Amino acid sequence: MKKFLALALAAAMSLSLVACGGGKDGASSSTGNPGSASKPGTDVSTPVGGDSDFKVGAVYITSQNDTAGYTFQHHNGITTAMKNLGLDPASLIVVDNVPDNDDTAVEAAIDTVVNQGADIVFGISFGYIQPMNDKAEEYADVIFSHGTGYMANDTNFNNYFGRIYQARYLAGIAAGMKSLEEGNNNIGYVAAFNLDYAETCSGINAFALGAQSANPDAVVHVNVINAWGDEALEKQAAQALIDAYNCCVISQHCDSAQPQLVAAQNNVFGCGYNSDMTEQAPTAHLTAAIWHWNVYYETAIKAAMDCNGDASKFVENMGGNAYYAGLAEGFVDASPLNESVAAPNTKAVMDAVRELIISGEWDVFSGVKLSYNISEDGKVEIVKTDAPLMDNQGNEIVPAGGPSVDDGVIKGSMNYNVAGVIEG
Repeated sequence: MKKFLALALAAAMSLSLVACGGGKDGASSSTGNPGSASKPGTDVSTPVGGDSDFKVGAVYITSQNDTAGYTFQHHNGITTAMKNLGLDPASLIVVDNVPDNDDTAVEAAIDTVVNQGADIVFGISFGYIQPMNDKAEEYADVIFSHGTGYMANDTNFNNYFGRIYQARYLAGIAAGMKSLEEGNNNIGYVAAFNLDYAETCSGINAFALGAQSANPDAVVHVNVINAWGDEALEKQAAQALIDAYNCCVISQHCDSAQPQLVAAQNNVFGCGYNSDMTEQAPTAHLTAAIWHWNVYYETAIKAAMDCNGDASKFVENMGGNAYYAGLAEGFVDASPLNESVAAPNTKAVMDAVRELIISGEWDVFSGVKLSYNISEDGKVEIVKTDAPLMDNQGNEIVPAGGPSVDDGVIKGSMNYNVAGVIEG
């Protein structure tokens, strides 16, 4: 999770993908596998065989035994994909708790996974980018696939990410409708980073636009903690948002469920990230922007298996060296709405907007704003209004009626917050 190299570099790379679950600090707060005497970064599961000689390996930033959040969702995605392809999940070779700000530790983890016999290695954090690139060259007979980065080659190394901003917009709707019901326009957002990464600020922006579609007066207060996986900071930041701004909903772009736990402790509400966090905070959690990583992992593992031992065919089998998908492909979504705490008709509105995005008729960062008319029987009419997309400095980003911001900007060079977002 290193600092993004430069916005200019990202803009120049049309297939660039920026950090998600990766960042500058990335220190793990996980204690690793229960009962393990291994130090962080040396926790390795031993392959026990499976239905195939093909071996899958992975390098994780926190523990494979996490019960929610970023690594949890990736691990679940990989093991689900393996099951679907007839591979024994117990044969997955994992090195976890690998800090992504230490290239030496990442290189050692990759060496361990490769030496255990992995045919494909997944690295899930942005900060793994340079070691993944270097090891793909060193081990030309092994396939490397890097989550959230932008480096790749034309043979055995690709990157993958998705349109999580679409799911963020849906979660924002739930937050906006709840704030309207509460009569409180203040919504909080615990962010690992903001303008440092296109992914973080685009997520904040999409969430804010979704909230404002339901409650035009909603204001999103962003508390940046400059770390992806520091649970103590996540907890403190969420509490500060409630104390300073009386936020009635707490959203997040960070790795654990701490902001949702804080929301529950303060009798307010929340929108999580990465995985469904309703189990962790059943009285507070509305919905979460989530990843169905198995959609990608099944595609990638199948493509790798189809190489029949020739790693150089992987990128060709994948149809390119960058994978980018969204709601339409089932790669991202909002988790099932917790209707016991959500505002009335929230699910109907979210469902209607989800269908609109999937159809390709509309996307989040366009010059068309959405609002909703809801009949007495709960039917939703989506109202489209041509209106410019403005940043919070008063600059026009997209003219009224204009098309959505280009993918390259969303993935690589977005460096502004939309109107209604306040950091600090």
